[in-house]
Amino acid sequence: MRGLVFVGHSGKLAALMQLSDFDYNLPDELIAHYPAENRSASRLLQLDRMTGEVSHHSFRDLLDMLTSDDLLVFNDTKVLPARLLGHKTSGGRIEILIERLLSDNEAIAQIRASKSPGAGTRINVKSASCDGVLEIEVTGRQDAFFKIRFDSSRSALELLQQFGHMPLPPYIDRQDEPEDQTRYQTVYGCNPGAVAAPTAGLHFDEPLLDALRDKGVDMAFITLHVGSGTFQPVRTDDIKSHQMHSEWIDVSASACQKIKACRARGGRVVAVGTTSVRSLESAAQMCPSNGDLLPYQGETDIFIYPGYEFRVVDAMITNFHLPRSTLMMLISAFACREQIMNAYAQAIKERYRFFSYGDAMFIR
Repeated sequence: MRGLVFVGHSGKLAALMQLSDFDYNLPDELIAHYPAENRSASRLLQLDRMTGEVSHHSFRDLLDMLTSDDLLVFNDTKVLPARLLGHKTSGGRIEILIERLLSDNEAIAQIRASKSPGAGTRINVKSASCDGVLEIEVTGRQDAFFKIRFDSSRSALELLQQFGHMPLPPYIDRQDEPEDQTRYQTVYGCNPGAVAAPTAGLHFDEPLLDALRDKGVDMAFITLHVGSGTFQPVRTDDIKSHQMHSEWIDVSASACQKIKACRARGGRVVAVGTTSVRSLESAAQMCPSNGDLLPYQGETDIFIYPGYEFRVVDAMITNFHLPRSTLMMLISAFACREQIMNAYAQAIKERYRFFSYGDAMFIR
């Protein structure tokens, strides 16, 4: 599914397409460099789209905000230890960020080096935790990425577990630490393939999930393997000219059936994170406008910004996003931009913690 961009073109909405419309000033000290001590102890800002009202809560209060008719939709991707640090055989330092595994011994990746490596370049990666060297060969290019091959009889997943580092976002200005192995993962992640966490899900712990189940809140799981492109800045002033990166999604028949049942009982489809939003709305674009959601597995580069008409999602849980990012545009399509900017201003005033390891919003 390539190049999906949906936006209104009338008056006010058409004018709201400049990158600067999604900017705000954030004090550096509000960027969270470490997670909260307990996942569900994060703060939760609630935004009511009908009234624009903002209220402040603990994330555990989500239990009181949902009803037994509602459906939570989670992204069950699991983050790969996708960052590899090594040297060329010629001696130069090199950093590899896996974008996607292609097979048991091949991948595409971003490579950072003093000189761009050509096909045939060999790289040695050492493990920080044990002896051994992983040998990698650059085999060519694929679009903006490098194709690499692991010279080992072991699977790429095994090799990354031994030699890889957790790919913390660039705004977390520190090296990864042992705690990140678990805290930069959701507790329900089970499908390895992401190089960034679906961060809204980081706030859920097992006691909260159990309490939600006991209340009768239903749960469905989709998969979107988050790519490194999620951190790529928008470089065009006219946001309609921006091209989204492509990511792999799987919206299963089971998830579609649960959404249909939720609709039938009058509940809300509550997407946990923008990745769940993008997956559900991508699948919806493949269906007739008056039909039920159907399963979809494949690529998506859907770009959602103001003017988009949501077909599946009724409410969303999301973290606070970077200024001028496509995720700011997505939530500004779900609630109006003025409401989002006001909510962010209040979050800054109240000293919420921002970005991947930060606090959350519930937009209903």
